[in-house]
Amino acid sequence: MSKLIYVLNGPNLNLLGKRQPEIYGRETLADVEERMRKKASTLGLEIEFFQSNYEGALVEKIHEAREKADGIIINPAAYTHTSVAILDALNAFDNPVVELHISNVHKREAFRHHSFVSGRAEAVMAGFGTLGYELALEYFK
Repeated sequence: MSKLIYVLNGPNLNLLGKRQPEIYGRETLADVEERMRKKASTLGLEIEFFQSNYEGALVEKIHEAREKADGIIINPAAYTHTSVAILDALNAFDNPVVELHISNVHKREAFRHHSFVSGRAEAVMAGFGTLGYELALEYFK
């Protein structure tokens, strides 16, 4: 039986490819999901892909993952820097977590340098563009 990995995406990632393409690229979130599904298949993994602009919806998905998932890849987006609720939900999840950012947050504004999620994550990826999603799957093979 293959491992199930939840891939969770936070606010504004539904605009990927349209919003600030000079930072985030031109690929859409649907493009990323399609590439991830192919990569997951080659690694013998399954993915549950989810995006929400609402903090509570992400918390609910993390709660759901407690019963179903072998791991979580999360791009919390702006909630990285603000959400204790997401951190608390991840702390209640017993399996590995990989934090992911498309851009290198450490080269950006100072407020983006702090992450509530990083202290919980087994690994943190930043600055690989959308390729980071596929690279993050490698952690779970």
